[in-house]
Amino acid sequence: MNWNQELLNSAIWLGKTFAITLVVFVLVMAALARWTVWGRQFWSLSGAYFSPKRSWRPLLGVALLLLFTLFSVRMNVLFSYWYNDFYSALQALDQPKFWFSLNLFGILAAIHVVRALVTSYLRSAFTIHWRQWLNDRTVSEWLGGQSYYLGRFAEPSVDNPDQRIQQDVTSLITTTLTLALGLVSAVVSMYEFTGILWNLSASMTVFGTEVPRAMVFLVYVYVIAASVFAFRIGRPLIELNFLNEKFTANYRYLLVRMREYGESIALYRGEAVERRGLLKSFTAVIGNAWDTLWRSLKLDGYNLVISQIAVIFPFIIQAPRLFAGTIKLGDVMQTSQAFGQVEDALSFFRSSYDSFAGYRAVLDRLSGFEQNVAASAKLSLPVVKENASALVTRDLTVNRPDGRALLTDLNLTLAAGQALLIRGPSGSGKTTLLRTLAGLWPFSTGESERPTGAASLFLSQRPYLPVGSLRAALAYPADTVADDVARQVLTQVQLGQLIDQLDVVQDWSQVLSPGEQQRLAFGRALANRPAIIFLDEATSATDAGLEHALYGLLRTHLPAAILVSIGHRQTLAGFHDQALTFTGEGRWVLEPVG
Repeated sequence: MNWNQELLNSAIWLGKTFAITLVVFVLVMAALARWTVWGRQFWSLSGAYFSPKRSWRPLLGVALLLLFTLFSVRMNVLFSYWYNDFYSALQALDQPKFWFSLNLFGILAAIHVVRALVTSYLRSAFTIHWRQWLNDRTVSEWLGGQSYYLGRFAEPSVDNPDQRIQQDVTSLITTTLTLALGLVSAVVSMYEFTGILWNLSASMTVFGTEVPRAMVFLVYVYVIAASVFAFRIGRPLIELNFLNEKFTANYRYLLVRMREYGESIALYRGEAVERRGLLKSFTAVIGNAWDTLWRSLKLDGYNLVISQIAVIFPFIIQAPRLFAGTIKLGDVMQTSQAFGQVEDALSFFRSSYDSFAGYRAVLDRLSGFEQNVAASAKLSLPVVKENASALVTRDLTVNRPDGRALLTDLNLTLAAGQALLIRGPSGSGKTTLLRTLAGLWPFSTGESERPTGAASLFLSQRPYLPVGSLRAALAYPADTVADDVARQVLTQVQLGQLIDQLDVVQDWSQVLSPGEQQRLAFGRALANRPAIIFLDEATSATDAGLEHALYGLLRTHLPAAILVSIGHRQTLAGFHDQALTFTGEGRWVLEPVG
């Protein structure tokens, strides 16, 4: 090799190879997206990210990553020729050529280090931008159509959506880059080093037949045969990886529930029951881990044997020619290096089978999640129209998921300032009626009108308190509340002792008692001043006197608000104008509260 001309030659090679690779890469990706299931899954998840209509930056990032991948291959080619010159100089005791080779190595090594650092930066930056976009899209779709709640009613059902958003999105991106760039590197390396190996190979007699350039044919036969057996050994890993993620996520979910309901479990002394549940879930994790271990050992052991044989294979083939003096030591070392590069390139799918198995599992989980989100958006939800001053229902029918009626043909009108008390046995459908009025219950028909958006507020038996400051919890779902309003409201709901902690950030659901949380929820109503308030046993954790005081606050400070309450205490009747009583099998009675 003429090292004086190599800078220009490498630049020309890089330009030509990049142009060809870019065209082939685009065509292959298009074919995969059209003709393979996992290609269509990938394009459905991330195709919009690479659309030039959205931004040209991702396409530029892909082009740069391809360019530097090819740059890496070219550096390996140059190092291959350097090995030949260096070991030939040692064999010939050629001191000037030896020192020239060392100086040349310094230049090549410096270029290699810079290339590696730039590649690492480009790859990491590309991963960060892609991950941010895919996470934003996934979270937005999950929240935008209320799929986080409605997904339980849609098919296909999905478990552990938190894992699919947090973990699988990252795995999809990193593994895509690893496999795609690894494939490009493998194909180009195979082409380049096959040419080198071709020039270094000689004829060989196999079973009485002379095979020209035998080294090239032997490496291809060797690796292809090894890969076929590797695929057969490793195929079960696809299912095992899928189950590993599922079982691990289920176990993590149970641990999160332990933390969330820790007080209740402690009061019940339910440690033994929880332990059995945790161990049962963990047993599934461990069982799958053992299955994965044995299958991986078979595949890894097989791959190690194949790789170790490949180390000595080129020396065995070239040794007779070296001892005969027909080739130099440098040729042998370059043969070994070129053989290793071709073997690695051809072994790409075999060595990456485990990664590809995990990748298929990630695609299946994210694709299932995407389908669930889409199905949630197509659910037939109750029609809720805007009416700024009244609650009206027309022929409203509420059913169970199995089709059994909870409430049939409800016609109701509540004007501003009026209040309705909903009564009935436990499980009769009272809370389900509120879900229907909220537009969240897909098993219902009919129409309803009410104040919508920020003009409506739902207070549940167990209020939701976001992690953050007490001020944010009081303002929720608004962003914030003025300092003087917050202080006044906390005093009114008998939480004045917390005024000095308004901006303290912590998980307030773990700090406040259930009764304090319900009082804070009433404070929300006073701070947000909605036109209609739905209360689902919102005072169940308070005594009768405090319940009377809280409802009195609503009637005094929000006299025009419509109240719709679910409750069992007779003392609530005094704050309501009408009572809706569920009598069973879809029947109901609406009467004035006397």
